[in-house]
Amino acid sequence: MAEWAPLADWLGAPAGLRSLAGVLAESGVERERPVAALLVPGRLELFGKHTDYAGGRSLLAALPRGLTLLVARRQDPRVLWRDRGRGVEASFAIAQAEPRPGHWSNYARTVARRAVADFGACRYGLDVAMASNLPPAAGLSSSSAMIVAAFLALDAVNELRRRPAGERMIGRPEELAGYLGAVEAGASFGDLGPGEGVGTLGGSEDHAAIICSRRGSLRQYRFGPLAFEGETELPRHWRLIVATSGVHAKKTGGARERFNHLAEMSRLAAAAWRRSTGGDERHLGDALAAAGSAEVLLAAIRDESSGAGLAEAVRRVRQFAVESEELVPAATAALETADRYALGGAAARSQELAQTHLGNQVPETSALTALARECGALAASAFGGGFGGAVWAIAKAREEEHFRARWRMAYTAAFPDAARTSEFFAAEPSAGARWLTPQKRTERE
Repeated sequence: MAEWAPLADWLGAPAGLRSLAGVLAESGVERERPVAALLVPGRLELFGKHTDYAGGRSLLAALPRGLTLLVARRQDPRVLWRDRGRGVEASFAIAQAEPRPGHWSNYARTVARRAVADFGACRYGLDVAMASNLPPAAGLSSSSAMIVAAFLALDAVNELRRRPAGERMIGRPEELAGYLGAVEAGASFGDLGPGEGVGTLGGSEDHAAIICSRRGSLRQYRFGPLAFEGETELPRHWRLIVATSGVHAKKTGGARERFNHLAEMSRLAAAAWRRSTGGDERHLGDALAAAGSAEVLLAAIRDESSGAGLAEAVRRVRQFAVESEELVPAATAALETADRYALGGAAARSQELAQTHLGNQVPETSALTALARECGALAASAFGGGFGGAVWAIAKAREEEHFRARWRMAYTAAFPDAARTSEFFAAEPSAGARWLTPQKRTERE
């Protein structure tokens, strides 16, 4: 629930929130107007490369970095959104939120259009001041964080989840995460029809981590539909570190086409299975479960497919089957028993499949992963959509600072240009999106 307080109270809050309150005050928000603060984290994917939209599973956590927003209700149905860090703003009417592909505001616009279509008119709009310490286009789900932030803010002032469709479809956090994944992809959700998404054919992995995560917890989910399967913790003597490569993992242009191609390959494989068997399996995960093994599924695909796309579909099925059905459970078990060798082997296999079967790695992310292991990491792997982005590593707690310095130095020597904009930071699993009070410091302050 949003914690509303007069803007004047936020002007006396800790430094980060106070600065955002100043942005609202400078833009004309009255000191007595109720304001709420929202923290929306980024996402860390340990295992589960390109599995969510295909009905697979992932092992996830929220990051200790993300978006912080101050939200004030407007009396008209307009949104005025200011990004303090970049010094930019966007303004649009909720009922006429036209798409702006490639523009940072397109995520909020997409949410506004879909909210009106699914839940009805929004009477109230938003004044928003936002700050972020989440590197954009770095594979940490800054775009999905914007989707989540926009919906939670609109919901806070218009009570969308208390409307009939909201109570019916998105009453639980997992349902909300699944719904917002559908919003981003432009897909239908239950009896809520499809809309115009942001152009990527993704799933709800990012939204599940951003909304459903718990502090200190690594959570395993199955997707299509989203279902919680269990959780574990990082052993106390291990630490997670994330390195961004400095290569933007933008889901626009050619990168978006390559991302969507991987999603399309999984859909084509599932369609080939349905043609072969006459079944009604929804996605690749269902097809694999019905087949009982990857080899049975692949035999059906070969019977129903031919041409240049067949080899790609075969690679996609093999990667999906190993990543979702073998590596995610193996990694969870290895974390529970602090088995560094099993975890390291699973991470190495996941990275290998990303390079050979997904083809979504760039030289920088491949090198970051290899360099992490050379510098003493217990395990390391790239994560996210790929084509740039970030790598996670696990090191011994007593060696964390030394390891991080060595890793950064090695990467700078190998890729000096990319390293100029790379970041290396501790990534303790954090809580999901939450509302703050004027007195409560964020995890990042």
